This record gives sequence, structure tokens and C-alpha cells, in this order.
Amino acid sequence: MRGDRDHQAEMLLALTPDQFVPTDHPIRRIKPIVEAVLTRLSPLFAEMYAERGRPSIPPEHLLKASLLIALFSVRSERQFCERLHYDLLFKWFLDLNVGDPAFDPTTFSKNRERLLRHEVADAFFAEVVAEAKRRRLLSSEHFTVDGTLLEAWASLKSYRPRDEDDDQRPGGRNAEVDFRGARRRRETHISRTDPEAQLATKGSGQTAKLCYMGHVLTENRNGLVVGVALTEADGFAERAAALGLLDRCVSGPATLGADRGYDTHDFVAACRKRRVTPHVAQNDRHRRSAIDGRTTRHAGYAVSQRLRKRVEEVFGWEKTVGGLRKLRYIGRARNELCAMLTAAAYNLVRMAKLEAFAT
Repeated sequence: MRGDRDHQAEMLLALTPDQFVPTDHPIRRIKPIVEAVLTRLSPLFAEMYAERGRPSIPPEHLLKASLLIALFSVRSERQFCERLHYDLLFKWFLDLNVGDPAFDPTTFSKNRERLLRHEVADAFFAEVVAEAKRRRLLSSEHFTVDGTLLEAWASLKSYRPRDEDDDQRPGGRNAEVDFRGARRRRETHISRTDPEAQLATKGSGQTAKLCYMGHVLTENRNGLVVGVALTEADGFAERAAALGLLDRCVSGPATLGADRGYDTHDFVAACRKRRVTPHVAQNDRHRRSAIDGRTTRHAGYAVSQRLRKRVEEVFGWEKTVGGLRKLRYIGRARNELCAMLTAAAYNLVRMAKLEAFAT
């Protein structure tokens, strides 16, 4: 017998979003960690806003929303706000009631400058790392560093000569441009969409794109991220950023695993000056490696070379799940804020899994 199609009827239900989220959902292990971190950051949030005036969207909601965007691969902030209207899991994570309306997408852009000015993303990421340290999930002696190209939100057609006038630009919304035979160099060209993006390629024979260079420093015990940086994509960015991350995140004797791109005499000497033993892969194809038998003979060198491949898992998650394969924003500062929050989301997922395995 065919059933009748009943139409929806409005009725008052005494239900909360918490009743709709499964008790064994992984995000239930993530939320307590986030709440603890946000509680410790409450004094910083209080300094960001004036005591008088119209109430704004709580910064806790903005940070939680950024985490949800990374955790659930939401394409944009506008799509997130649309989904917040009907997704009860999102409302539960943001501590909203079923009938609470979603905030406007422009809330993100209006408050992003405030978050940048007060370095909220840096503080949030540091607190997540501190929470992992309290749970004894971090190594304080063994680390790995690596970098990857992140495609900027700018097309190759925007990469024009610096001295070009507006009248010389091709007209139309998507005009045809022929780059065949033209030499485009950083000294003579700049992106009109994102001036900080640089033309770079991952290897010989591969397509050049407008990119930034993303860097992460991970510890070797559980592969958690302890340092994040976003720089312009040039030939020296990886090694310079690695030294900056060491200065910020590592104190005392330690080891540092890295691929052969870091095998230069200057970088190895700079690491040893910081009391960091460089467990760098040897690049002896066409020259003499800066790493000799005094380092490679130890068993720890082989261990570092094996564990350093975990950093690729971070890049893989951030690009596929976290949405960093193509950056969403214009400018290095905004994209670095996004990269910092995405790395924090990765750590939260990893910490929740480690806690689940331990129980």
C-alpha cells in the first residue's frame, strides 16, 4: 500500500542541537579542547572590544567557525553561513540554539582585521600547542621542517609588467592573453590581483603558478604541528623560514629532520649554532653534501629520516580537507591567519584521535 505524503506542520519542540549530535561523533572529543583554549584566551578577547557600543559577534564564534570550515571542507565563509542555518552540528559546536539565526558572511571580513591586529590566530594556535604539551603529546627534542607551495587567489593573466598602464591592459572580463615567448620575471612583473604572490614552480618542467610558500615545523613523537609560517615563494624561503621557526619554537638541544632541499652549508651551520643537530637528507648528486658521516653514522639520523615523512601528512590534510590547495584571501597576512587556524584544526583532530586510542 502506498503511503500518504504528509506535509510538514509547525510545532514547538523542546529540543536542543546537543540531542541531534551522535554521542560517539569525533567532534565531541574536539569541542572540550577548544573550549579550554578559548577560556584561557578570554582576557585577550576582552581587550579587543570597547566596553560600550553595539554588541558584536563573539570572537569565540569566529574562531570556532574557522575551525568548522577547515574540519568539514566548507568551500567559503558564505557557504558556511548558509549551512549554519540548518546544520544542527554546526549550531551545537557554536553553542547556538535551534532557532538562533546564522550571522552574516561579512562578519568574517569585518572582524578579520581585528583578529590580525591582536594576533589572535597566533595566540589560539599557541594555546592548542600548549594544551598538547599539557597532555604529554609533544616531543621537545626531535622535530621536522618542510615547506610547500600554496596557490594564490590570482590568475596568471593578472601577472603583468610593473610599468604597464591601465590603458595597455587587455579589455573584457576574461580576455585572451598570449604569453608564448614572453619572459616574465619578478623584477619586471607583478600580480595586479595579489601583489605579494610570486610566480613559482615546484620543479623543472612543471607549470609555474602564482604562489605563497607554506612552512610547518612538526614534532616527531605524534606528528603534531608546533610552528607555522607563510612567506613569499622565493628560492631561499624554506631555509630562512625554518630558522625562524626554530628560534620561535625550539629551545635547547634538539634534532631537525628535513629533505635534501635544506642541505646547504649555511643552513647546517646555522642549525648547529642554535644547538640543533641537522638530520638533513644528503644532497650529493652534483656536489658535496654538508652532512657527513659524523651525523649519518648515528641511529637517530635514520629515525629522523623515516619520521620526517609525517610532515607530508600535514600538507596532504591541509590541502585536501582544510582547503589550502588554493588560498581564499588576498595578501600574505590574511592567508597566514587562515593557515594558522587550519594547522590548529589539524592538531585538534590528531589530539582527539590520540586520546581515543589511549582510552
